[in-house]
Amino acid sequence: MQTSDAMNLPDEIRALAGPMRDWRRHLHAHPETAFEETATSAFVADKLASFGLTVHTGLAGTGVVGVLRHGAADRAIGLRADLDALHIEEKSGVPHASRHPGRMHACGHDGHTAMLLGAAQALAQRRRFDGTAYFIFQPAEENEGGGRVMVEEGLFERFPMQAVYGMHNWPELPLGTMALRPGPLMGAYDIFEIVATGRGAHAAMPHLGRDPMPFAAHVINALQTIVARNLHPLEAGVVSVTQVHGGDTWNVIPQEVVLRGTARSFLPSVQDTIEARMRTIVAGIAATFEMDATLRYERRYPATVNSEEETRHALAAAIAVVGDGNVDTDPTPSMGSEDFAYMLQAKPGCYVWLGTKRDAATPSLHNPRYDFNDDALVIGASYWTALAEAQLAPASR
Repeated sequence: MQTSDAMNLPDEIRALAGPMRDWRRHLHAHPETAFEETATSAFVADKLASFGLTVHTGLAGTGVVGVLRHGAADRAIGLRADLDALHIEEKSGVPHASRHPGRMHACGHDGHTAMLLGAAQALAQRRRFDGTAYFIFQPAEENEGGGRVMVEEGLFERFPMQAVYGMHNWPELPLGTMALRPGPLMGAYDIFEIVATGRGAHAAMPHLGRDPMPFAAHVINALQTIVARNLHPLEAGVVSVTQVHGGDTWNVIPQEVVLRGTARSFLPSVQDTIEARMRTIVAGIAATFEMDATLRYERRYPATVNSEEETRHALAAAIAVVGDGNVDTDPTPSMGSEDFAYMLQAKPGCYVWLGTKRDAATPSLHNPRYDFNDDALVIGASYWTALAEAQLAPASR
């Protein structure tokens, strides 16, 4: 693990270590969830305007885009951070813990926002580029697809750019390291709901009913064969049943059982296989137990897939900041999902992981004791600055 002294961190970024920490902790103390980030977006818009950027608000409701132009070149790139928090009761015990019960920044979006604000201020001060940098602050990354909404509402038409880049803190990676790869980095996120309707009866007289409980038991087991017996061993997929709802008391066979869960994959062909097999399994087991069953299968987020050329650019920027030996170019992709995938479907780009691990006890993402590592702020902001200045470098004369 490197110390910050051994990294290539611009003086302008080092000078912002304190302000970025203060911004981040303010945001952490005042978390807002999907499409409700009104105070957060106002905070971001005010900071961007104070740096001299042109500010646009209202995209996807609470989204913010800052525009920084310098020189005459028509080249442009986008840098994206996310604004929203999660519905989690915080148990971190830090002085800047959430003041909003039931909501917390358990995924580090407060850090993402602070780092991108720091990069915007540094780039505005340095003016060492020729072109346009768009600073995209997206709402509703968690579950609600704010990235999709921004794209649908004309993000790339209003702010034309050649490429778009994203970043996420990664507590599994040591502080001072980064990871990226071309191709899939994070999985597609699908959800499903199965409703089985039988015929309720007294639990002591099951022959008078059609019990949906055996249906549920058989379906849960059978769904696990989809990955094990239908996918190529080198093609990744996950099917997890996460909810089972049915029945209200000890001596009544319920009329209905509801199963819910998620499926993850990297390839559209795997998504197709999982959904098709799930439909066959549900219909077949329903027929076996002589009851009705419906399946709702919803494809939420696509896989996050990095393009080759933009990954090379991101790699060069990462190496410039943390050094060649501290960048993992072949990390194991995660089945976690990210709605930056929608932006990557519309534009080439690259999504990277930024190491934030303090020690072996560092909580993982979405943990009620999680708190973003402030020591990573200068590293992330320096990466954004290096990337933008390299991509928009003035033509040599």
